[in-house]
Amino acid sequence: MKRAVRTRVAGAALLAATTTVTVLVAGGGTSVAAPARAAAYNHECGSGYAQVNEIPIPGRGAVYLAYNASTGKNCVVTKRNSTTGSPLWVGSWIQRNTELKSKQEQYGFFTSYSGPVHLDAKGKCVDWGGEIDGYVVARYKTNCGNLA
Repeated sequence: MKRAVRTRVAGAALLAATTTVTVLVAGGGTSVAAPARAAAYNHECGSGYAQVNEIPIPGRGAVYLAYNASTGKNCVVTKRNSTTGSPLWVGSWIQRNTELKSKQEQYGFFTSYSGPVHLDAKGKCVDWGGEIDGYVVARYKTNCGNLA
């Protein structure tokens, strides 16, 4: 079964997810393929960073926003649920809200995650997001200095 889900995030319509469920029939019983383990932030941004926000990409992984209170820097990492198999197109990006020149990004073919991408944005709102294999998610004007 495939289904597309559209969500609105701060006024921008985005394709949030497509989920595939596989059912295997063997002999007299039925088994369902185990879901991939969920991605989790594991301090990929480095020492001093704590996760402050997350955007799931159902069935694929998640995008994590982390913040370092001592440096005032934000960081984004996009992680796949699975680190096995072929590399997929994965990307991470962040910018100070509406400041296109501040944008930091990393895209490429990865087996586990894209990033970290860092940005000095102490006291500023950030726009951030990521992509896994063509499934794009983003948030705009978030984390507006409440940890600054």
